[in-house]
Amino acid sequence: MTEPHEGDVALANVTTLLHELVRGGVSHMCMTPGSRSTPIALAAARHPGITLHVHVDERASAFFGLGIAVASGKPVALFCTSGTAAANHFPAVVEASMARVPIIVMTADRPPELHGVGANQTIDQQHLFGGFVKWFHDTGVPVLSPNERVRWSSAGIDAITHAVRLHPPGPVHLNLPFREPLLPSGASVDASRPESATYTNTRELPSRMPAFLREVSTGHRVAVVAGRLRVRPEGLAELCAERGWPLLAEPLSGLRDAPGSRGFRGALSAGTLLAANAAFRERQHPDLVIQIGAAPTSRAVQELVRSADRLLIIDPDELVADPDRRSTLTLNADPTEVVGALHSATSSLPATRPQWIDEWHDADRKVREAVDALLDSWDEPFEGRIARDVAAAIPEGGVLFAGSSMPIRDLDMFMRPRSGLRVLANRGASGIDGLVSTTFGIAEVSGPTHALLGDLSVIHDASGLLWGARHGKAAVLVVVDNDGGGIFSMLPQASLPKDEFELLFGTPHGLDLEAIARAAGIGVRSVDHAGVVVPAIREAETAGGVQIVRVRVDRQRAVELRAHVSQAVAAALGE
Repeated sequence: MTEPHEGDVALANVTTLLHELVRGGVSHMCMTPGSRSTPIALAAARHPGITLHVHVDERASAFFGLGIAVASGKPVALFCTSGTAAANHFPAVVEASMARVPIIVMTADRPPELHGVGANQTIDQQHLFGGFVKWFHDTGVPVLSPNERVRWSSAGIDAITHAVRLHPPGPVHLNLPFREPLLPSGASVDASRPESATYTNTRELPSRMPAFLREVSTGHRVAVVAGRLRVRPEGLAELCAERGWPLLAEPLSGLRDAPGSRGFRGALSAGTLLAANAAFRERQHPDLVIQIGAAPTSRAVQELVRSADRLLIIDPDELVADPDRRSTLTLNADPTEVVGALHSATSSLPATRPQWIDEWHDADRKVREAVDALLDSWDEPFEGRIARDVAAAIPEGGVLFAGSSMPIRDLDMFMRPRSGLRVLANRGASGIDGLVSTTFGIAEVSGPTHALLGDLSVIHDASGLLWGARHGKAAVLVVVDNDGGGIFSMLPQASLPKDEFELLFGTPHGLDLEAIARAAGIGVRSVDHAGVVVPAIREAETAGGVQIVRVRVDRQRAVELRAHVSQAVAAALGE
């Protein structure tokens, strides 16, 4: 009988590790080819509980896996070979850390005797991702030992525990060194698995809950701000309606429902536009803001939160969502449980001053009507109208992935409340890298997906576009092409001399996105008129596969149109 060698032992032990990952919820793994990661690749490809996704770019692979994890809420495993391949996972690890997304990064490595001697493709991978992972573990080289399978099983259990079970979720890093030969000979290795541990995951309401309830009960002019949330809190919109609290809900909160969809006034339709008007903010000054989830995306809502007399925060993912350090009290708790406690504690109290919420909703209606009329009067494409119309056009039950720069801000400002739409974005670290690949990962588990992206984001992830377009699911990418970085035109840098501004910030690229799309085998439609955007999306949906709708926008003109929007808001409010 043939004696097993290193390749056989490695495959057997990695299979044990993957068994525990699958038992803990992993069903998708993403990989890039490499020699040193051969044992992981073979174990993953041969495991019946794993769907394996192969990429050629580690960064694109990592963001693809991130997209699956964001959309599914389940852990996703990623693996690669040693060296810079491992380092290319770093941007996705950072986003997963800041957004509390459970990914398990497995990096193959050279054995200890090849470190520090100039061996090819060998870098120090110990704690490669620093404090951005919740847990790091080096498995050591797999050996033939009676207790070895217990050790590898424990590594899988610990990885799941730290990525998912210990709140909040997030990324973990397993470093797996292997000796050659890497290919198994087929010799038998004891395949018995140790008895698996039982997972537990419990959270208790914090001891500061009574103090939180007391603070809420003393509020007379209360506003609720819902930022990005991984899980929509149940009962919050109903509580706000009962208590007379206006609800400003970002699309990423999952709470911007259509008015009347649940039988009561829901989230404000133009809350961010109202908050952007300084006179309205001063007139409707809240004595208490309850913030749920991440800190606000828009500067306008940030200013509303900053101006409140008191700020209470419900922070379910321990994001420390208080950039201005204004919080009177913060609860790290499940928002649904807090909402239930608030409902019980405030049910016997009179509602907030009755006209308070009426004033907000009356102003909200006037502003929404005025801004919609203005947007509809323009034939030229404008980012605000594009965001509004794209969000309204997506079929019931659809998913919209938004770019991290202007697209998510425009959705927050202009999207009408509606039901049946899930809005996602990489707003943990708010980078523009990997957005196309993230979209494809979301589409893998969510079905046909739409994305609203900027041109620079698409160019930044061109490798993900070129590879993923032929391997991904149906996705319609609406690309706002303003030949550069549009957000800088609205920042103080825009006051620089034009040549200097364009060189350092505007960064016009002059690239033909249609040619890039054709090179990737993608259908593309270019749009120059606002009224044609939705019909182009419908054509793209019908065509199937990956499609791009490119909307040309003039950067400087967009700044002027935003000023007109502000003027329309002021006029609607009687200023």
